[in-house]
Amino acid sequence: MRSRSRVWGPAAAVVLGGLLTAGCGGGDSADTDTAGKAAPGDHPVSVTDCMGAETTFSATPKKIVTSNASSLELLLRLGAGDKVIGTGFPPGKGTLPGALDAQAQKVKVLGQSVIPKEKLLGSGADLYIDTFASMNMGGGMGDAPTAQEFKAAGIKHIYLKSTACAAQGKSAVTDLSAVEADITSLGAVTGTTTKAKEFVAGMKKKVDAVQKAVGSTPDRARPTYFLFDYDAGTKQPTAVCNRQVANAVITLAGARNAFADCDGDYKQVGWEDVIAKNPDWIQLGVRNRGSEAANKKAFDEAEKWLKSNSATKGLKAVKEGHFLRIGSEQTTIAGVENADTVEAIAKALYPGKVG
Repeated sequence: MRSRSRVWGPAAAVVLGGLLTAGCGGGDSADTDTAGKAAPGDHPVSVTDCMGAETTFSATPKKIVTSNASSLELLLRLGAGDKVIGTGFPPGKGTLPGALDAQAQKVKVLGQSVIPKEKLLGSGADLYIDTFASMNMGGGMGDAPTAQEFKAAGIKHIYLKSTACAAQGKSAVTDLSAVEADITSLGAVTGTTTKAKEFVAGMKKKVDAVQKAVGSTPDRARPTYFLFDYDAGTKQPTAVCNRQVANAVITLAGARNAFADCDGDYKQVGWEDVIAKNPDWIQLGVRNRGSEAANKKAFDEAEKWLKSNSATKGLKAVKEGHFLRIGSEQTTIAGVENADTVEAIAKALYPGKVG
């Protein structure tokens, strides 16, 4: 399970996404000239935080620890998995696609949830990639390491910009540029720029195709869309707001996030709020159970709950059977599969228009 901490770390913490190669200016764009030139021999490479402060890597990190499965997956996809020596929030068996799953299962688990402070500082890592914000390590594990403690342990601490900066931003997240920038910067830091550029190009190609097909659809004609996070609990639904990457995925697919008026990443709402929105489509956002059969069972349970619950069975989407069976992770966690989800949603909402 991934964390959804809303506690933000100090501004000095480095965040992937703003890439500066040696001797060159840089920015947040994923496709700037400087972002595409880093290769194994192109260090030093600097990345910036949400406030623009830099941290420089004089060489490719050799021992990386990831906070959870999302940053781990990005490294595995980029071909830098051999550098990962540990992770927190490990992916369940079968939850990552194809060969990535076997690689992920070989990574040492430093914590089933947040990695304990002492274990992280004593891991021998030279880089710690934090997918979300600083988290209070409760349950007797102590507090998160300070910037000084990371420095003393020889560990550079960086965040993914698409998740760490977005929720505290001042504008809605409506595209995948921050995700693409994270991939580009992570590729530069780990010496896997070529693969990173391939992923970003592939994402852009898919999203551009969808935009060409449905991007001109006027707002009033776009269906409203609610991501039902079944695993977050049914007593009080959790809505994705306009700073969450899912808002960008939904928007790019030609839909209107039912809770786009909510500033932030996530917010617990009431079923009366969902009823008031009366969405045209509902995504059954369940988390990957590790097998097709287990996932189908979870999707079935989520759909059955909506159809049988007195508060939701009258919703337009429920009555019309407008359900999308798309997993939570590829929608709400920044990564390569965000573009796949844009395409999948668009195909369902605009049959015949999206190839």
